[in-house]
Amino acid sequence: MSLMFMDEDEAKGAGLPRENTSELVQNWYDAALFFLNEADFMRNPDFKTVQVIAILLGLAKNVGDFDLVPVLQATGIRIGQILGMDSKSNHRFEVQMAAIEHISGENLLEDFVLTTDEALANIISQLPSYLLEGAVTDKEQYPPWPVIADTNDQTDAPVNRGSFENPAARLRPRFRYWLPDASVDAEIVKDNIKSAGAIGAGGVEFLPFYNYGGSLDVKPADADWSKYGFGTPSYNKLFLAALKAHKEAGLAMDFAMGPNQGQGVPANPDDEGLMWDLQSSSVTIPSSGHFAGVIPGWGSGELVALVSAEVLASKNHSLASGSPSFFGAAQTWYLELTLKNSSLTEWTDKVSSSGRVSLDLPLAQSSYRLFAFYQLQTYSKNLEYTNSETKDITGNGSFIVDHYSARGAQTITKFWETHLLDSETSELLKEVGNYGWEDSIEITSTMAWTPSLPTIFKSKYGYDLKTFLPLLMYGDNNINTQSTKPGYTQCRLNTPDQGLGYINDFRGALVEGYRNYLQEITGWINSKLSLQMSAQVSYNLPMDMEANIPFVNAPECESLQFGNNVDGYRQFAGPAHLSGKRVISNEMGAMMLESYNYPHPELLFSINRAVVGGVNQVVLHGQSYTGNYYGTTWPGYTAFSYLFSDSYSNKQPSWDHGFGDVLNYIARVQYLQQSGIPRTDIAIYNKVSGTNPNFPTLYSSDDLVNSGYSYSYLSPDNFALPEATIKNGQLGPKGPKYKALVITGNSNLTLEGAQYLRKYARAGFPVILSGGDPGFYASYDSRDRASVEKAISVLKQSKNVYSVAAGEVAKKLHSLGLSPRVSVKTNGTWYTTWREDTVHGMDHAFVFCDTNASTGSVSILSKKTPFLLDPWTGDKKPLLNYQRKDDSVIIPLSLAGNQTVIIGFQDESGPKVHVTQISSAVLGGDSTSNGDIVLHISASKESKPLSLSNGKHIKVPTGVASATKLSNWTLTAEHWEAPQNMSDASIIADKHNTTHPLSSLISWAQIEGLKNASGLGYYSTTFSWPPPKSSGKADGAYLVLPPIKHAARLYVNGHQLPPLDLAAPRADVAPYLRVGQNQVTVVAPTTMWNYIRTILGDIKNSDAAPLLSILSPTLPPRSDNGLIGEVKLVPYIKLRLEA
Repeated sequence: MSLMFMDEDEAKGAGLPRENTSELVQNWYDAALFFLNEADFMRNPDFKTVQVIAILLGLAKNVGDFDLVPVLQATGIRIGQILGMDSKSNHRFEVQMAAIEHISGENLLEDFVLTTDEALANIISQLPSYLLEGAVTDKEQYPPWPVIADTNDQTDAPVNRGSFENPAARLRPRFRYWLPDASVDAEIVKDNIKSAGAIGAGGVEFLPFYNYGGSLDVKPADADWSKYGFGTPSYNKLFLAALKAHKEAGLAMDFAMGPNQGQGVPANPDDEGLMWDLQSSSVTIPSSGHFAGVIPGWGSGELVALVSAEVLASKNHSLASGSPSFFGAAQTWYLELTLKNSSLTEWTDKVSSSGRVSLDLPLAQSSYRLFAFYQLQTYSKNLEYTNSETKDITGNGSFIVDHYSARGAQTITKFWETHLLDSETSELLKEVGNYGWEDSIEITSTMAWTPSLPTIFKSKYGYDLKTFLPLLMYGDNNINTQSTKPGYTQCRLNTPDQGLGYINDFRGALVEGYRNYLQEITGWINSKLSLQMSAQVSYNLPMDMEANIPFVNAPECESLQFGNNVDGYRQFAGPAHLSGKRVISNEMGAMMLESYNYPHPELLFSINRAVVGGVNQVVLHGQSYTGNYYGTTWPGYTAFSYLFSDSYSNKQPSWDHGFGDVLNYIARVQYLQQSGIPRTDIAIYNKVSGTNPNFPTLYSSDDLVNSGYSYSYLSPDNFALPEATIKNGQLGPKGPKYKALVITGNSNLTLEGAQYLRKYARAGFPVILSGGDPGFYASYDSRDRASVEKAISVLKQSKNVYSVAAGEVAKKLHSLGLSPRVSVKTNGTWYTTWREDTVHGMDHAFVFCDTNASTGSVSILSKKTPFLLDPWTGDKKPLLNYQRKDDSVIIPLSLAGNQTVIIGFQDESGPKVHVTQISSAVLGGDSTSNGDIVLHISASKESKPLSLSNGKHIKVPTGVASATKLSNWTLTAEHWEAPQNMSDASIIADKHNTTHPLSSLISWAQIEGLKNASGLGYYSTTFSWPPPKSSGKADGAYLVLPPIKHAARLYVNGHQLPPLDLAAPRADVAPYLRVGQNQVTVVAPTTMWNYIRTILGDIKNSDAAPLLSILSPTLPPRSDNGLIGEVKLVPYIKLRLEA
């Protein structure tokens, strides 16, 4: 349905801004249709025009983020015009006013969407009768409210966002939910999902785990995976129950495309979409060159190629004998062969039907090697299970599919259509589904392969692949999970690049095949379910990861493999930002050996580092089923058998005692990081044939970070994207708006990449060569080397191209007048992001202080009013302390390690005056309704006056009561322990209390009786208020706590205070104080590890002892828990500053 947009007069009359009117109306028109479609009543073919306007106005009043009433009024009027209502009707104003009058604005948007048909009918029945005339006309041209496909993955997609204070479900973090198998209790599954939503999650990523596909722990003896496997009727009922739980709780559900990691489905063994492998056999031919007989390996698969080569040298290598890893034992040796380049010859068409061949090769100095390559399906499974008694494909586990062809994706989608998608499931998926999902690719092979690869290769590179297959036998399988098993024969050529060009081209062809897979499965999700696809794209496989990131709706990375490395995340984020992706997801929080021992500040550290690297959505790893399961004792089913963090559920003391504050922090950060468009200062060129799965730092100098420049990486493959254009001297004008591109001396330039760079430079885009000239990215036989070297020489002589020493990029950028969007001056390390949101009128900077406390300032080019956005409380307050210099805002900051600050900029009026030079005595403050500000002044020896934006200087008041340390604490420890019957894993915990007087706040590990305890700590003490007059004045006070070890909630006189920033916890307690004695209570949950480690020998998980106790020679030590350090009461007086 298209719209004829308003002219300027209509826009003015509707109260709309004259700029971007079309965009605003279109966005809200799309959003309105989406919400209208949520109620069956809206599909009534006799729906009245004015009712459209009434409902739209109800939506407008319930959104609450800013005044959308004029926008949706205009949208409603335009819809009315399309449906036959005269926009110039004399009744138009009456229509609007009647709708406003008769639709309540008290409910939240989510409540409106879930309003029943009966209630909607009641709303309409209240409208005046003259508004109920005239049904919708021309239904063929304008059908009644079609389903609006949620397939727009771009930053400008109309999304129900909620508000900063209360983000909508789709913008909140989700849990990966590990389903043991489909035999579990559906009601408990539903309760687990709703419980996650109740504490602040947006839903779950529903993952049928099956003990990591049966490859980590064996199937429990009593489990029947032929009956309860993926795609069985039992599984489908449970999957439907999970969807219903999300609908009932107003949540959104991601779902794995298959069991375990989603990399395959049950299938018939003759399905050509299953995974393929290329295996080789070889035999030595003497120097005479004669061979006659059956070729090596005949019968092991379908012959792809027979290749001979003269061997010039051979050498056996020993590899470090590694201990068994998570992925099995390492190989200890390999054979290196040097082959004569000119001798490589393919003989495939000479092989008889019985596998025989006769060859007479030229006389050689040493010997030849005859290589035979066979393609075959290995029937590798992502769910290991076989049942000879069943005839249904769902009873024999799940097969990994071909990831280098569309055919592999079709095997998955066909299974879904045949076995999973009945009408009810399909409809619910369209209502509450979010992403179909696939994990990082951990498939193993001898050589990455698909039967169509030779055709793909020939089409892409113009020469035949088969002759060069001997060069691909080493390191072209899974370069992560098989890093210690790369292959037993490595062949090199006697050429300068040793055959590297052929390897690079092979991997480039794999990129094309994998792209076919991604596009096929993503297209099916989009068209069949009107949903989107998320995948951990490419890494682990021998490909350039950055090349294919744009070809899935929501590319996902992970904290475990990326090692919390900001630079690694930037390698992932660049292509996603350039291609306009709204969401960059992250599998967050899998830490080795930290199961039940993963404190929330450590989780937040990982999240904050991911955010500044470009991530804006996390899926927490993960949530556990809380009921009973076969062969499993308390504390219940634990994925990965206690090897990885974490096992989130109500069996963790923080679940109902502070974890929700953490989830809401994440949700608000995601709300902002999914708003508007991310702007990035610098692009860094990065071309590799296979992305290092350990994601080391590529740009090793610290000059960019120290100055505040944000940057991300791009492969030259990304230059072919339609978004990779230059406008006003910037790359990606609709997205990151890169100001310059950096090429480091250790990178390798392709010929096509060099041509793009010269084109960009000619268009006015700065290109900076750092640390010397780049190298050559080999292709084919490296015949392009001279052309690339010449292109580099020409590039260096081009306008807008500069060469600098390593570490001098920031200096050059400054000399070119290219400043960071968020300039940084600090004695620590601060990372920043910057997003511009023209639709909602809020730009914002996210600043993260890495590791250690530090001070400094940020400078941001903006004429708008700055506000502090508190992700812990959802508050938005005017920034009181900053300077303006020209068009920039300079903001001083003092941050604790792992603390963040978010500064928003809006065209709103702020206080009439602000502070430009502040004293350390100022603890905080606020603004008043008439534009004044009130500062909270504590006792201080500093005599520096306050300077104001109106030029005034104010002496800091003295005589304030001094801070005092709270003492005489009483700790009531609520112990959480295993139930007497450990086989009942459904019990949260057996609980009992002990009381401990504390002269100082120390770790539980140092308190007698609590060294091996876990649970909840209730810390309480009292203080007298107000302070004695002799000690000074006080209008109020702050409580300042030490950094929180796990979680904490603060109560004063029985009142719960707003959530604390765990890195720098303090709270203004003035509203809760009373004359006389005041009670302070801090509720601090612990992790469960200190207790669980004492009973680990008694724990069973799926009929087995925890793998942690088997694989780890020593258990992780006790952790520090509880409230540790000093709590201070810091009085203040109020200082009102008037303009």
